[in-house]
Amino acid sequence: MRLSSRIIALSAAALLLPALWAAGPAPLPPSADGTLPALTAIAGQGLLHSQAFPYLTQLSDDIGGRVTGSPAAQQAITWAQDTMRAMGLANVHAEPWQLTHGWTRGVAEAALVAPIHRALLVDALGWVGSTAAGGVDADVVPVNLYQLQQEMTQNAGHWAGKVLLMRAVGEPPKDAMSAFAAFGGFLKAAYAAHAVAVIGGQGGRKSAGMHLTHTGVLGFDVYYDIPVVSMGAEDQAQLERYLDRGKPVRLHINVQNQVTAGPVATANVVGDIPGSEHPEQVVVIGGHLDSWDLSSGTTDDGTGAVSALSAAEAILRSGFRPKRTVRVVLFTGEEEGLLGSLAYTKRHQADLANHLGALILDNGQGPVSGFNLGGHADLIPVFESLAAALPAFGDLKVDDKLEFGTDCGPFVLAGLPGINMDQDSPEYKYTHHSAVDTLDKVKPDVLIHNATLMALAAFWIADRPDRLAAPWPPERTAAMLTEKHQDEFLKAFGLWFFSSSAPPAR
Repeated sequence: MRLSSRIIALSAAALLLPALWAAGPAPLPPSADGTLPALTAIAGQGLLHSQAFPYLTQLSDDIGGRVTGSPAAQQAITWAQDTMRAMGLANVHAEPWQLTHGWTRGVAEAALVAPIHRALLVDALGWVGSTAAGGVDADVVPVNLYQLQQEMTQNAGHWAGKVLLMRAVGEPPKDAMSAFAAFGGFLKAAYAAHAVAVIGGQGGRKSAGMHLTHTGVLGFDVYYDIPVVSMGAEDQAQLERYLDRGKPVRLHINVQNQVTAGPVATANVVGDIPGSEHPEQVVVIGGHLDSWDLSSGTTDDGTGAVSALSAAEAILRSGFRPKRTVRVVLFTGEEEGLLGSLAYTKRHQADLANHLGALILDNGQGPVSGFNLGGHADLIPVFESLAAALPAFGDLKVDDKLEFGTDCGPFVLAGLPGINMDQDSPEYKYTHHSAVDTLDKVKPDVLIHNATLMALAAFWIADRPDRLAAPWPPERTAAMLTEKHQDEFLKAFGLWFFSSSAPPAR
């Protein structure tokens, strides 16, 4: 899964793009660039005839949780192709790729043995191992999440036969993503030290509360032999209180999962609205079709997947065709480390020079609040002209923030604007990866507005008189990522596909 061959070198003209934006006239708004009549028709279709919530109902209630490589995920791949064909998208197909291991959740249970007896709420993280059959009784010892290197150096000799409880004590690391990467090394050390299990969610973090657990992976396309569980925050707090009072804590813990010996097949789903003048030039819109399995994966990321479908449908129904191709891509493997979108950029490396960017929605159930342009600050004035033309969708903010927690990331690595549709979703910390990621958490009107906004942004990018963007050369992308302090975590996860030296981005 390396991207070194995916980064496309550009002509010298591409290097001049930022300077041309800076020196040229102000970007034309939709009222002056010729796109307004189409945008008006698309808005009407998107707001008045949306099938977004019925699509979300089918995906959430009728298919349910869609772990990559599972039968339910394959059912979703088939459903997505059928839905695309029914709405009239062209060139509908699945693009196969392989996940290095398949994984199936089994039982996860825990109970206090001392100082009292009672059941505890736990669920396994994804792509982690199992305890001995039937479970084990073990003492609990705390491990400071913020001092992992010190813990491994000084205390690993005492971890054999113990359950390790992650605690956050002191000053947190400044770089959260690099700390997340370091947690993987700790898990390997814990397994080598014969620890029984680890209590700690993604990156070792505590669950959000409200008696919920959260599943998730602990790296990019990686499996850990040691069982790792998320515990309900209220139960974990009780264990911490006992330890703070000097009381020994002993648990019975039983975790049983299955992992395949080799790779499993999956696929991204693709469908096009071909461009009328430059069909070879492509704007990608999408979300991820896969989900976790504690519930139905509605807000992560059923909402994004059906928004992309509904956005395309609104464009088709408007009767207008964009100059350039709008491509819907529903990725799988996002939850295992952006693997589907990495597979897409690898498969399409020969034509990435003709891609303009990707527009991704994957931040829950809340209204879109703005556009993060993935490090492409040169595009801020252009996108602000669109945002200013859409007051009915709120005060949309535009910035160049990077998002590597969604399928924007691989497009950014390829030098393209991976545009994250930022959302105001305060409840998302509870719903995502949890047992309450269900259809009832989504307001149909918010979903319809988000899908319509995606349609408007996608058509506008595809139909503007001027091309929005071309891929940056690798050295410029590397410099931008370094200036934004993303290089260390990308290197830690094996996602740095650039030379070691990078010139200034500006």
